[in-house]
Amino acid sequence: MNNKRDYNAEILDTTDHKYAYGFDFDVIHPYMIKSFSPFFNKGSLLELGSFKGDFTKRLTPLFEDITCVEASDIAIEHAKKKVCTNVKFINSRFEDADLPTRYDNIVITHVLEHLDDPVKILKRINDEWLAEGGKLFLVCPNANAPSRQIAVKMGLITHNAAVTPAEEAHGHLCTYSLDTLERDAIAAGLKVAHRSGIFFKALANFQWDRLLQTDIISTEYLEGCYQIGQQYPDLCSSIFLLCEQGDVK
Repeated sequence: MNNKRDYNAEILDTTDHKYAYGFDFDVIHPYMIKSFSPFFNKGSLLELGSFKGDFTKRLTPLFEDITCVEASDIAIEHAKKKVCTNVKFINSRFEDADLPTRYDNIVITHVLEHLDDPVKILKRINDEWLAEGGKLFLVCPNANAPSRQIAVKMGLITHNAAVTPAEEAHGHLCTYSLDTLERDAIAAGLKVAHRSGIFFKALANFQWDRLLQTDIISTEYLEGCYQIGQQYPDLCSSIFLLCEQGDVK
């Protein structure tokens, strides 16, 4: 792939920050599925940015026809070992991807903030990849998550939407809030059908990983954080837009 970014390097853990935490895999992923499930269409699914296949694996019981587009060939090799099913993997940047069909469901989670031109990719989704009646499930980390707001008050980051050095090393180019995420979706021609948040979060990921190794956090507490997140989406770990195809220009 002929570009200046090294997508294999961006997925590596740094000395002070992991690319993905146990909190992501064990808490956020299940609650994303729970948030998406009422809206899923029957039929095909396209996952844009599959990383090492952990979320893909959660999708395989729900769909027989899954295609994943991932820029890192190393991530794809990991994913293929985890996903024991007929998932089709395409090693490509989204900007260059030549997909053979349109899809009934498109999932892009914690990926848009990595893209050089997110509106351009959202427009490709709207104009080229969404089937008639298709649904786009768009999730990004939330700039206004209490954990980030606390970090601002502690002097660890300058403002809610700041991109930290560790995030930059992992390829983050921006940090979305509900208003800026919806702005980009609308600019791409998409229609926003539903907006929500996933999991109220006042602690950093590394703090959650430590707590999850203890008996302090119960399944009931996790469910409570999820339910509070439905009530206060702007205070969630991640923000979620459900989009439908708008006018194609």
